[in-house]
Amino acid sequence: MASQSSQEAPADRPGAVDVLRRNVDDNALGPVRTLGRTVELVLHSLVSMVADLLRARIPVREIVVQAWFLVSVTAVPAFLMAIPFGVIVTIQIGSIVNQIGAGSLMGAASGLTVIQQAAPMAAGLLLGGAGASAIAADLGSRTIREEVDAMRVMGIDPVRRLVVPRILAAAFVAPLLCVFITVVGIGAAYYLAVAGQDVTPGSYWLSFGAYATTRDFGFSLVKAAIFGVMIAVLGCQHGLEAKGGARGVADAVNTTVVVSTVGIIVLNFALTQIYTTYFPMRVG
Repeated sequence: MASQSSQEAPADRPGAVDVLRRNVDDNALGPVRTLGRTVELVLHSLVSMVADLLRARIPVREIVVQAWFLVSVTAVPAFLMAIPFGVIVTIQIGSIVNQIGAGSLMGAASGLTVIQQAAPMAAGLLLGGAGASAIAADLGSRTIREEVDAMRVMGIDPVRRLVVPRILAAAFVAPLLCVFITVVGIGAAYYLAVAGQDVTPGSYWLSFGAYATTRDFGFSLVKAAIFGVMIAVLGCQHGLEAKGGARGVADAVNTTVVVSTVGIIVLNFALTQIYTTYFPMRVG
């Protein structure tokens, strides 16, 4: 009997073809299916937004609650992140422009860097790290407790009730964070340039005004809003798809943070390339 069981054991093990098929299904086709579900969620949310707008049933109270929550978890980190951004940009750029005798362009170099890149990136990363993780944890816990299934049984659309307010709140909060980080970052850059690198206040603001335009600032706000929408969609999707108890919620939060960070970097590169192609920098 022992020899018979030892001979039957290898037959129960998956073969190499099965293992390869499973790996291809999980690692190659899995992300494609996830992307499809993300697109489906975006379309469903867009249809729900338009329908609520036409029927004047936008959940304003829920949007305000979610927006305030996102502000409460990101305001202090945004302030603490904006100052190092402005200081680091000024130090790195200042060492270069001083070597070539272009210290009068310090305002343009540091200001444009903070406006176009640092501020929207910092706003997106903060929302992705603090806001999206909280969204994924909240919706994930609701899914694990079967609250979402109960809403579907009662005829309530979870996307309209839970996802749409969070997307709108993130799209509203992200530009506000971008403005806040821009003001604090440029202020820190200005103080360091004037106090530590012997740049006169007049030349700093003159060069800043000559190169920075309202179009650059508007593009920064648009990027931040796009980052906010993407982060909210990812957080909601992974939260609604959580399964497996507390471990599943933790995995959903971890996946949300990782994918949000990578998505922000890739999307920022694409948007910056498009903007610089059609709107090259000009002296105002």
